[in-house]
Amino acid sequence: MTGVILNADDYAMTAGISEAILSLAEAERLSATSAIVTTPHWPADARAAMRLRDRMAIGLHLNLTFGRPLGAMPRFAPEGIFPEPGAVTRLALIGRIDRSEVAAEIARQLERFESKAGFPPDFVDGHHHVHALPVIRSELIAVLRRRFSTGGPLLRDPADAPLRIVRRGVAVRKAFTAALLSAGFRRLAKANGFVTNRGFAGFSTFGALPYASEFDAFLVDRGPRHMIMCHPGLPDDELGDADSIRHRRPEEYALLSRREDIPGMIWRPRRAASASGSPW
Repeated sequence: MTGVILNADDYAMTAGISEAILSLAEAERLSATSAIVTTPHWPADARAAMRLRDRMAIGLHLNLTFGRPLGAMPRFAPEGIFPEPGAVTRLALIGRIDRSEVAAEIARQLERFESKAGFPPDFVDGHHHVHALPVIRSELIAVLRRRFSTGGPLLRDPADAPLRIVRRGVAVRKAFTAALLSAGFRRLAKANGFVTNRGFAGFSTFGALPYASEFDAFLVDRGPRHMIMCHPGLPDDELGDADSIRHRRPEEYALLSRREDIPGMIWRPRRAASASGSPW
């Protein structure tokens, strides 16, 4: 694989986010996007995204930390609202997550992705990287193995080597924390026949540094299958404070829209829009 996999998270989270991602994809300034399918936007946004499958991969942004689940989760989400990311992390680390509830919700989100998109996801990642947490990762891979007898989606590994993280020098604590929490994820994915990215960047200060400076750092010391996450969006107050980075999203969109070298540096699938096979 040549080129950086530039992936925009949070597709279908709000109208402004989806509009920005579609605009970048049409201009061939993204490699991929991952969709939150638990929002009311997903059915319509799925149709819009599928028209661009010839130029970007489209994945599932597994969501266990934002809004409402697709089905009842009386232990994990007793009030019908997903817990905060910190609470999910703590529960995962002490093994107090109800495996059957999480497995069922993962299956529901995969089914909702496929039913609206018409194809299985090209890859799976997670809102707040929950897909790579202990317990959750095991249930995710078990569900995927039942759905895909061979092949299957790429799984995003949010970890990178410590030296690479230090060399980039941006949001180092966030990057180290993600690497620690997802330790063993790549090994488990590989043991079960799934491919992953090799190299990951995109952890942001969300304001302490200009995004242009951060993006330069994300390109430092790339891995052999290097993925950069980003969070572009157009001005949008649909979620208010529930979207803590809404003020930063337009800055990311502006940089990704105008930086001249992006079209030449990124990986793209280059497949027919109607193709159903893996782009990897």
